[in-house]
Amino acid sequence: MVVPWSWLLGSRVLLRLAGGSWRGPARGGRARPIHSCFAMAEELRTVASGQAKRLKTSNGREEEEEEEDGKQDDHQTKRLKASLEDGEDGTKKFPKRKIVLLMAYSGKGYHGMQRNVGNSQFKTIEDDLVMALIRSGCIPGNHGEDMKKMSFQRCARTDKGVSAAGQIVSLKVWLIEDILRKINDHLPSHIRILGLKRVTGGFNSKNKCDARTYSYMLPTFAFAHKDRDPQDEMYRLNKETFEAVNRLLACYKGTHNFHNFTSQKGPKDPSAKRYIMEMYCEEPFERDGMELAVIKVKGQSFMMHQIRKMIGLVIAIVKGYAAESIMEQSWGEEKVDVPKAPGLGLVLEQVHFEKYNRRFGNDGLHEALEWAEVGEKIAAFKEQHIYPTIISTEKEEKSMMNWLDTLSNHDFNSTASRTQVDSRDAKARESSDPEGSDGCGDDSD
Repeated sequence: MVVPWSWLLGSRVLLRLAGGSWRGPARGGRARPIHSCFAMAEELRTVASGQAKRLKTSNGREEEEEEEDGKQDDHQTKRLKASLEDGEDGTKKFPKRKIVLLMAYSGKGYHGMQRNVGNSQFKTIEDDLVMALIRSGCIPGNHGEDMKKMSFQRCARTDKGVSAAGQIVSLKVWLIEDILRKINDHLPSHIRILGLKRVTGGFNSKNKCDARTYSYMLPTFAFAHKDRDPQDEMYRLNKETFEAVNRLLACYKGTHNFHNFTSQKGPKDPSAKRYIMEMYCEEPFERDGMELAVIKVKGQSFMMHQIRKMIGLVIAIVKGYAAESIMEQSWGEEKVDVPKAPGLGLVLEQVHFEKYNRRFGNDGLHEALEWAEVGEKIAAFKEQHIYPTIISTEKEEKSMMNWLDTLSNHDFNSTASRTQVDSRDAKARESSDPEGSDGCGDDSD
């Protein structure tokens, strides 16, 4: 690169060079020799050359930065192209986005929620869901074999026979047109997608959930005192007993050590401590000649069998098999024989995302994960598919009646000295339980 001398030196410098002196007269009034001027000129040429090299280097860096920017633009373009895939008709392209599906299902006839890829012997809710997603054109077929490819995550793992009125799964799908209708068209009537919401790219439905609400429907004769009340469908819950049930259920509120309410957790295990926000029994109602009641419990998370054992212990106390003091004792370090109520009647009512909603619910890009807008759909689904199934199954199989007959076999006075015997008995009962767990094993996923 050629740099003009006038640009580098200026007219004053050139004038001095032409006059044969650089800095004016030397000492004694004598001017510097002309060869000194040439030496200084050579020095200035060196400076000019360095300046040109620096300019060239600067230009080179600018070119490199432009090239790097170009690479980033290409990368962003590729990412945009990657998010656009062929739609179900093979012609129109749809974006792939992270979403959640708001679900309701009846668990009867299914071996739980979670899919066991490669095992077709036991059908699960996710088997039907994934097949509907593929057939509707929301995901490619290979995502069904490797669910990590669509970042699939369930919020709660309901177990065998357990239903859900407010379940959520998070995943990446192609946002095809009329997506909800097309998915539901490929699902049986007892599994419904109630809504769809956009979420953040890193959203995980299990980890972001900060509370879960379960309900448990049971015939009120479960609370009939063993010595003075009828033990069949003729029983009607009186006010005194109803209040006693709610008083006992309220004792669970707060943080307690629930090691006696699950399996394979000792009293020293920190994870056995769980926080219960509320637990109560709603007013009884009558269906098909049977009086029923619904117990609601909300907590941060639940362990396997925990809810069924919480309810089982209250039933044992109200019926007169155990003293009220056993509840306080069950939270201590001693081993207590806690009965486990039948699995029939347990329903995942709702999952909660309060923290997520506060941060992203009103950011203008995402939606709050709330259930109010699908409340009517949930109520209709429970009336059509969940409640009738629980009631008819109870009438046919008498699961609660048969379980109540086993309460007299429990030893509610067992202490730490009987830990090993009780542990063996408990494991034997667990292994012979055909109904499986609550589906409350949030930390076993």
